[in-house]
Amino acid sequence: MERTFGIIKPDAVTRNITGKIISKIEENGFTIIAMKKLWLTKKQAGGFYAVHKDKPFFQSLTDYMSSGPCIAMVLEKDNAIAAWRKLMGATNPAQAAPGTIRNEYAINLETNSVHGSDAAETAEFEIKYFFSNLEVEA
Repeated sequence: MERTFGIIKPDAVTRNITGKIISKIEENGFTIIAMKKLWLTKKQAGGFYAVHKDKPFFQSLTDYMSSGPCIAMVLEKDNAIAAWRKLMGATNPAQAAPGTIRNEYAINLETNSVHGSDAAETAEFEIKYFFSNLEVEA
């Protein structure tokens, strides 16, 4: 079994569609190992997205991610990283496959409802950024 990290972003929380997204996650065979609702500060969002600090969209991204509550999750499944990325769909919802979360719920490229780790190393960092060992030990 593999674990990955996911976030239901502020746009989805604000629109009250977290239940729909969580249902889709569970219907696709994921086990939610840990989950919490939180409201990131601009500094916390900046730390989480530090890999993008030199990119032109960094300020906009951290403003958005600190604009309202989000839901952080640890998801488990065989090939969880690839499976979660497939279920999320393309970053740009206009390019996301039918049936994916971003195709169904994202507003645009930036407010695209969900985030997911892109590799095992990223998942490890992102899980530890939000969850203590006590919260994710099985």
